[in-house]
Amino acid sequence: MNRTVSLEGEIKSLLSPYGPLSVAFITRFLNERGFECTRQRVERTLRRMVEQKKVESFYTNGNKRKHYRLR
Repeated sequence: MNRTVSLEGEIKSLLSPYGPLSVAFITRFLNERGFECTRQRVERTLRRMVEQKKVESFYTNGNKRKHYRLR
């Protein structure tokens, strides 16, 4: 549980200065910051954050990749 909470905090701190990001970029930036995480773990955390209405997801430019931004 503690790891999830810290991951959520790190995702929030990434989205605030950078704006909307895809899962690939979020995972890359987290790994650069020293968090060892996989894309699947980031997606699972983002899905939970969308359900809690902390983050919103949307599609952009007609590609089929979701992007996430803070509410």
